[in-house]
Amino acid sequence: MNILKSLALTLIVALATPVISAQHNHNGCEGTCDHHKKEQVVVGAARTELYLPLLKGKRVALLSNQTGTVDGKHVLDIMIENGINVVTIFSPEHGFRGTADAGEHVSSSVDEKTGVPIKSLYDGGLPMPSKESMSLFDVVVYDLQDVGLRYYTYYVTMCRMMDACIIYNKEMIVLDRPNPNIMYVDGPILDMSLKSGVGFLPIPTVYGMTLGELAKMAMGEGWLKDGKTLPLTVVPCDNYTRHTRYRLPIAPSPNLPNMLSVYLYPSICYFEGTPVSLGRGTDWPFQVYGHPAIKHHEFSFTPESRPGAKTPPRLGELCYGTDLHNMAEEDAIAGGIDLTYVIDAYHSSGLGEEFFTKFFDKLMGRSDIKQMIMDGKTAVQIKASWAADVEKFKKQRAPYLIYKD
Repeated sequence: MNILKSLALTLIVALATPVISAQHNHNGCEGTCDHHKKEQVVVGAARTELYLPLLKGKRVALLSNQTGTVDGKHVLDIMIENGINVVTIFSPEHGFRGTADAGEHVSSSVDEKTGVPIKSLYDGGLPMPSKESMSLFDVVVYDLQDVGLRYYTYYVTMCRMMDACIIYNKEMIVLDRPNPNIMYVDGPILDMSLKSGVGFLPIPTVYGMTLGELAKMAMGEGWLKDGKTLPLTVVPCDNYTRHTRYRLPIAPSPNLPNMLSVYLYPSICYFEGTPVSLGRGTDWPFQVYGHPAIKHHEFSFTPESRPGAKTPPRLGELCYGTDLHNMAEEDAIAGGIDLTYVIDAYHSSGLGEEFFTKFFDKLMGRSDIKQMIMDGKTAVQIKASWAADVEKFKKQRAPYLIYKD
């Protein structure tokens, strides 16, 4: 699709007042110093003057979860208080309240506070909303906190909803939120023969874009249904750049409880495609890894059943491995995707080819990486194999970026 047409269809608006603060290091500051004020970030959902007028007199669907808040108030309540006719809620993986396990079946229900019906988009693995669900509304408002990884499913949910809007002639408004991993791009571009629910677009593992930017790119690059477009409005964050360190006020999913988990997620998630535990069912999900067969590692843990990890891998088994939960956040960020952890576990476990499941290729986005690991390639050598992908993608995404470097 013509980029100018895409941009014409996409409303990018400005002006706002600060709501959520970015990371800062001012001892004793209560948010009153000038530097603090300059660092404050305003999320799209806080900019009600820009999107509420677009919703007046329309039947509205909301695609959101527990992260869709402004200063503790959910965007659903904000819209209803302002007389917006919210007729249905769509919920993604983990459900509307964000408590379901990864991949867990989520049933449709009703929001107890407002009585608005909830339609699950993670009910039986349906690829997109039904015709019946789409007939209920005129415009869908999307407000989810992403973490900027190709295998994190919220952008897939967004793209599937965009496809549905194309099919059923609906409008979509994306209330943009910061991407905590926006500061870099890393990983191979997805081989589309491996397209799945954890890899939906031809983008790198860490794509360095907000969902508002990615929505524009998906439409502009013709990645949506039959290469078609839809009426798309992006309400951007204010006072935000690609170098802003944004600390998530609410955990985006049960097993990303803090910023260290979010920063290590690009490297540790690959263990989902192996028999190795990455800490689900412990106090340190995505901050430790281990397996009963790993040798010469003193650190150990035993995964247990708990909310958000009812049946974690290696449940009840004593796992030996590596503890990263005391790592400095800056060190986790600086390394980008670090395959030394997977390489270490592969060699230490002695599992050979049994170490890799078919899911590993889907997460990696390429089918040759596991062979590189088995052949003894280093993490640096493997990362060099996707360096050209990273540079190619940076140039390709440039027309769609909203936020400055």
